[in-house]
Amino acid sequence: MSKAAYWQRGEAIDFPNTTEAAIEENQIVQIGNRIGVAGTPIAPGETGSLHVFGVFEMPKDDAAITLGADVYFKDDAITATKPSGGVAVGYATEAAGADDTTVKVKLLG
Repeated sequence: MSKAAYWQRGEAIDFPNTTEAAIEENQIVQIGNRIGVAGTPIAPGETGSLHVFGVFEMPKDDAAITLGADVYFKDDAITATKPSGGVAVGYATEAAGADDTTVKVKLLG
């Protein structure tokens, strides 16, 4: 029988910064087919926290997004149009007009 050992709650995960650039607090970070938000600055070669649950206000593209729409991360912005190479983020927790620069998003986890 396979067993698992409890590690952590999972709202944030340990994230090793394997790049040569520092990750800033609140920076959106792609992790495979998901994204997370840095909880603290993470220096190159160090491990820090990456939030993978919660609602975050994020920059969006110039298209309107409806409440509840699935959203994606592409070219440093949130979009409701599934782009080629885009990463699934979650869903919009409020509507945002075309002129709005941000949208509130519930992360997929």
